[in-house]
Amino acid sequence: MKNLAILGSTGSIGKNTLEIAARTPSAFRVQYLTAHTNLDLLREQIELFSPQGIVVADECSASVMKKIYDSSLEIFFGEEGLCQVASRDDVDIVVNSLVGFAGLVPTIKAIERGKTVALANKETLVVAGEIITSLVQKHRATIIPIDSEHSAIFQCLVGEDASTVSKIILTASGGPFFRLRKEDLENVTLEEALQHPNWSMGKKITIDSATMMNKGLEVIEAHWLFNLPLEKIEVIIHPQSIIHSMVEFVDGSVKAQLGIPDMKLPIHYALNYPERKPLSFPRANFPQLRELTFYEPDEEKYECLSLAYRALETGGIAPTILNAANEVAVQLFLENKIRFLDIPALIKAAMELSTPLPSPTIEQIISSDKETRKQVLALYNETIFTN
Repeated sequence: MKNLAILGSTGSIGKNTLEIAARTPSAFRVQYLTAHTNLDLLREQIELFSPQGIVVADECSASVMKKIYDSSLEIFFGEEGLCQVASRDDVDIVVNSLVGFAGLVPTIKAIERGKTVALANKETLVVAGEIITSLVQKHRATIIPIDSEHSAIFQCLVGEDASTVSKIILTASGGPFFRLRKEDLENVTLEEALQHPNWSMGKKITIDSATMMNKGLEVIEAHWLFNLPLEKIEVIIHPQSIIHSMVEFVDGSVKAQLGIPDMKLPIHYALNYPERKPLSFPRANFPQLRELTFYEPDEEKYECLSLAYRALETGGIAPTILNAANEVAVQLFLENKIRFLDIPALIKAAMELSTPLPSPTIEQIISSDKETRKQVLALYNETIFTN
């Protein structure tokens, strides 16, 4: 039996992970659950899975939960609590489905204890890829990607010599605005941006998909996960989201991983790796699909994708600037404070104001993240970015 700590158990990845754990109770025990604000759902999960402990956002939430559960389970809060459960001896796999920069430090703590990290928090590798990959080697830890695209690449590479890879091909749905022109995006609404055609995800990642920043972050993540330069990482739009990604080899052969757009499959694969266990859930019906189509992304329309390429090429602190600016800009859009096209505009402005810093330390990454967030809010307060 494998013991799980699920960071972000009330989000879409967390809920899917718990569903898989519930289907195979002899294989997995849920030791720790963590939530930010959805305490009602967390309470339901506690009743169902009887964890050893939980982590909530702050001391106030912890006090509320302590009154309910008294001494029946351990209750932690904040980043310190996340780090504590991620590094505990009674945890075999840390499922990190936290949203954004918040996932970085808990991942580091898990790696330093030699854990297996099932990683859905792409920002960890985006902002600190060089440090994370070095720590994984030093502490003999394991990272198994949960993102459907990186899981697909990971699966396609099993049994293959990495030196024979010609390129990897990350697929993107194109989001809700795939059929629109750039000028049509001037007045799209928040409600329209949240209507993803294929996937059911949290609000932040859904907006990232609409801007294609999500794919840009995945390019940076893939660079570190698979040790490939930008020129060997290609992005194509595949509206059906059936092919989750592909690998082309030096002889011209291409391997692809296919399946319906459902996160249960990559989560199930990560939890059971290196074995492939049965999973009972809907399968792709190819006669019903009829066609699979592919398009080159319009980098002028999807400016966030171009900005991510630039950040990877620049290296150093640039991906941290990109990620922090994006997180703040997306939140402003979710609060209806800026327009959709202001998201890349704010990110671009923040990147142009930044000072290059090669090979930053974790402390410098954390400091730069905080400063960039302040800077983006200052930019927002200028009239050019008010809605």
